Amino acid sequence: MRQMLISCSASLLALALSLSACQTAPLPAPLPASALEIHIAHINDHHSHLEATPDFEISINGVPTRVEAGGFPRLTTLFKASQGLPNLLKLHAGDAMTGTLYHTLYQGEADAALMNSVCFDAFELGNHEFDEGDAGLRRFLDDLRNGPCQTSVLAANVEAAIGSPLAPAAANDYLQPYLLKSFGNVTVGIIGIEVRGKTMNSSRPLASTRFADEVASAQKYIERLRAQGIRHIVLLTHQGYAADVAMAAQLSDVDVIIGGDSHTLLGDFAAIGIDASSGPYPTVVRNRDGDPVCIGQAWEYAKAFGLLQVRFDAQGRVESCRGEVTLPIGDDFRQKDASGAFVAVDAATRARIVQALQKSGGARVLTADPLAQATLTRFAGRLEDLKKQQIGIASESLCLVRVPGESTNRSSGVAGCEQANTLARGSDIAQAVAIAYRQASRLADIALQNGGGIRSALPQGEVSFNTAYTVLPYSNVLFELQLSGSQVAEVLEDAVGNYLDRGGSDGSHPYAAGLRWQLDLSQPRGHRFSAIEVQRKDSEIWQAIDPQGSYTVVTSDYLANGSDGYTTLGRIHQTGHSVNTYLNYTQTFVDYLLARGTVSRPAAADYSHQRVIGRDGRVLP
Repeated sequence: MRQMLISCSASLLALALSLSACQTAPLPAPLPASALEIHIAHINDHHSHLEATPDFEISINGVPTRVEAGGFPRLTTLFKASQGLPNLLKLHAGDAMTGTLYHTLYQGEADAALMNSVCFDAFELGNHEFDEGDAGLRRFLDDLRNGPCQTSVLAANVEAAIGSPLAPAAANDYLQPYLLKSFGNVTVGIIGIEVRGKTMNSSRPLASTRFADEVASAQKYIERLRAQGIRHIVLLTHQGYAADVAMAAQLSDVDVIIGGDSHTLLGDFAAIGIDASSGPYPTVVRNRDGDPVCIGQAWEYAKAFGLLQVRFDAQGRVESCRGEVTLPIGDDFRQKDASGAFVAVDAATRARIVQALQKSGGARVLTADPLAQATLTRFAGRLEDLKKQQIGIASESLCLVRVPGESTNRSSGVAGCEQANTLARGSDIAQAVAIAYRQASRLADIALQNGGGIRSALPQGEVSFNTAYTVLPYSNVLFELQLSGSQVAEVLEDAVGNYLDRGGSDGSHPYAAGLRWQLDLSQPRGHRFSAIEVQRKDSEIWQAIDPQGSYTVVTSDYLANGSDGYTTLGRIHQTGHSVNTYLNYTQTFVDYLLARGTVSRPAAADYSHQRVIGRDGRVLP
């Protein structure tokens, strides 16, 4: 077997776009006439993140530097720059939707418009494409079709029932198992694979829509294409980097896997201070035949662009692959001044930064594609008007409290919340947010929210999108974790101990849906929570928590990572007993309001705080 070539991280981009003066490896020797070289430009998991990410921090010569990063119009610039490369495939590995207000308000229309600024050859369904069911997915695919591109939508292991939204007349009305792309007299097969379990369990496909095993489906269609004489096989998957690596070893005749779902960054970005990489780009493994398989993924949220070059020998086997992942950024560089504030750099510093980036690679200063930017501006303008629209009504004020019995009334001035801080129930709005989390999760028995994660009360009256984003202004997403009953109790003790024992913020104080307790803040750790009860998913019965029982908990990534003193959650997350739903926490609350129409304080029995004794030993009313 010939030695694989995995080359420097700038050569392909330099070939496609004259953006840098970095040193690059020499181009490979010309191919034999019977061989093939293809280029694959790809993204994944943009999750409705159409605008650039502000205040993205990198390191330039060891100096923390903030900059605007990514944004779909900058990705479009890179895709258009790659158009001159020979035998180009443009691929999107799924999860275009769900994650920002652009999805909440436009339901895929804005995503489709920006995707049509690229004209992808193929788009593989992600699990979140089914978040609004088959009918919601069809609306998005119709928007995608209404553009000029006619992108093929792939999902070899998804079978929609005839007569359902995705197959109104025939099985392949909307979804194709593969795409055939001819380059001269050679045809490349691109097969789409959707993650099965996560889509069925955590999204909302119709019960009649069937999902087959990923590996078996991939091999089935590989063999079907091989029978047609096709020798070059690319899998476009949405199942995660680890699953791609594992799948490659189980398959015969696969050459390339371009993936998504795990939001994996591949490549070396140490020179710009990013240590989030999970492996080399491309990652090269062996298939069941012992032949090389080139694996690529391009991070998340329209922040990265993958460009892969694959050379095949005359027999159709992979001879070499190389490539790079590029982070497109603006030139609005900000560094700390004497007071520690990030301020715009002067022209000379900006020039030095650009030069350093050209030498180090990884990130590239780019201007947004004008047409794509104009499209985004159009949706952004409408977004400002839509933000003012009503999404529900609060029949009474939902008051903001961190710790029941606290001296400060954080809802001061909100009618109906005059004594909110003195009551045992605590935060009405934190309780409502936790209920929204629990309803959004298909699996969760318990939803957990920290009091400090809520930034304002919800006054009685009309609720707009803007109001919801004032209550929950961050960019958190929801994680599902598996905990035992004893671990759930330990998490509660962590949350209160953070401020009572460790001097941390009392914003860690816990609120929950599907979980209730009695709390005595005058007791030492381990004795503060009692009478802990759980209401299992889809059950109306409250039962004492079983220390040995297993419970699914949904919470924000902030808490799942162990922040705010939630160390037990952090340890569980680190062991891999967690799943990122990629549901934006604010969007989840918005969807809850849109579905209900009217929101009010929960029933007394559903509050997490059933009885509270304050630090002074006094029972709160």
